[in-house]
Amino acid sequence: MNVLRVITQLNVLLTSLSSVQMTPIFVYGTLKKGQPNYFRMLDKSNGAAEFVANAHTLERYPLVIAGEHNIPFLLNIPGEGQRVKGEVYNVDPQMLEFLDRFEGCPTMYQRTPVKLEVDEWVGQGEKSLSGGSTIEAFVYSTTAYQPDWPKKPNYESFDAYGDHGLVYVDREAR
Repeated sequence: MNVLRVITQLNVLLTSLSSVQMTPIFVYGTLKKGQPNYFRMLDKSNGAAEFVANAHTLERYPLVIAGEHNIPFLLNIPGEGQRVKGEVYNVDPQMLEFLDRFEGCPTMYQRTPVKLEVDEWVGQGEKSLSGGSTIEAFVYSTTAYQPDWPKKPNYESFDAYGDHGLVYVDREAR
């Protein structure tokens, strides 16, 4: 009888887990694979994040490196800049809450919807997309920028270790 009860409880738990609402997030900066804050996407204490695609924005946006810590900012100025490359993750509510705090949302960054073109889909499940498909995800962009930021060099892709010569300052070093 106890075994049957445990199996029933496990089935209820699995059903509730599969119904967890996942939110697609587009990351273009230090949270991407190989970048200084990527480990935060893997940290299960922050929640769950599943990498599903490489993609780029359908519209152009200025992606600049700015501030005293050389932070990548996607300026919410559609139509200017470049089609920004990044990664799409499906995140659970706990990770979404963590990312909002980490990104200083809504004061430093705002979570806004963005249309993306899939470069490579690797996600699992019933939703399987091919390259060239369009999807929508949330991105952390900003309207709270200095007047000179739109005039800064803008990038198609951010790499903290790139040849731009601007050294990203990790949070722990600030």
